[in-house]
Amino acid sequence: MEGPAPAKFELLVRGEDEEDFELREVPSAVGYINSRPHRVDPESYEISELRSRLAGPPGFILKNRTTDRFLLLSAQERFLWDKMDGATSLQEIATAYVLAYGEFDFEIIPNLLRKLQRAQLLTFEPRSRLRKALARNRDRVLVKAIELALTSLERIRIASHNVHPFFQRLYRYGGFALFTPAAIVACVGLALLGAGAAFALSGGMHDVLEGFGGRALVGLIAVKLLFFASVALHQFVHGLACIHYRRRVREFGFTFLHGFVPTFYVDVTDIFMVGRRARFVTAVTGTLVHLILGAVAFIVAVSAPAGSFTQAFAAASGIIQWQALVIALYPFCFIEMDGYHVLVDALGVPTLKHDALTYVKGLLTGTGYTRFGREEALWLGYVVLSTLSVAAFIAFNVWIIASATS
Repeated sequence: MEGPAPAKFELLVRGEDEEDFELREVPSAVGYINSRPHRVDPESYEISELRSRLAGPPGFILKNRTTDRFLLLSAQERFLWDKMDGATSLQEIATAYVLAYGEFDFEIIPNLLRKLQRAQLLTFEPRSRLRKALARNRDRVLVKAIELALTSLERIRIASHNVHPFFQRLYRYGGFALFTPAAIVACVGLALLGAGAAFALSGGMHDVLEGFGGRALVGLIAVKLLFFASVALHQFVHGLACIHYRRRVREFGFTFLHGFVPTFYVDVTDIFMVGRRARFVTAVTGTLVHLILGAVAFIVAVSAPAGSFTQAFAAASGIIQWQALVIALYPFCFIEMDGYHVLVDALGVPTLKHDALTYVKGLLTGTGYTRFGREEALWLGYVVLSTLSVAAFIAFNVWIIASATS
């Protein structure tokens, strides 16, 4: 059977003169799911319901008041149109669609984007605060140079769209063992041993990290390279989980997230076609890579000669791996990682972060909601917990640095 086409879409981006549009093609799955479509101003369009005398679902007529272009939207497309507010990513929109309709059509979003682009009813917001800041200051030479560099990095992408057979073979020749009861027992056992080793090292962390000696730069590079390899392994396990539930791995590759963060990625969006448990397992198993590697690193560190380079390297690797585990799995840190997606899937609120920040911003500026109910309590709780968690994370790292340098 012929595999699905690579993830690819075209962006109709408004030019610097705010009048013309430039057509850009983005073939990256990462760029696709993180882009944030933004419908035009409410004054530029109008929409009306079109009901049939038959028992069918209603349709909608969308008109561009500037160009007098008309589009016929289905109820599902109207749902997606309402979500395109410039702050919600396509990944969040797709999640909301699945939760609302209980199914997902991989063609509905690309087809709708094409229709809206042709009618000049859609623009795309920069995907990060950095890109937004650069977009506001394009008239400066230095800013233009930085934006050009980021754009060049975003175009660097090494990916394969025919990886499903590879993941199937990887699963068949041993990968299946990761999803057995024995693997769960081994994971728990290693985690407990690693926690014990980390506790034993915690009292003398300064002496442990002194093992780098005059080779601190070499040690830092080695730790970073190991962590980078663990990110790739993290994505491989996501792919194996997708195979475990008999779904297709659509793409695997390397790219620069937000234009400057090198990372690996895997497209396992096909997992949305099965139940919530499958989505939970697919999300969590990838993060457990950092749990296992961190535990092994701490065990090696406590077994290595005191003050040696090996002990310092293993201890530093263990700290970074377990921090990565917390960041990936802990949902309250303003980062939309695996744990966050598990939380919003369980709660049925795919735009939790966006809604929570909007609500709190409204409270602080006096322009937000006046009522306070369960939904508002959830938003406020998310922001408070995330703020406290980020502060605790920063304090922990300051303590680590202080312990290593004192």
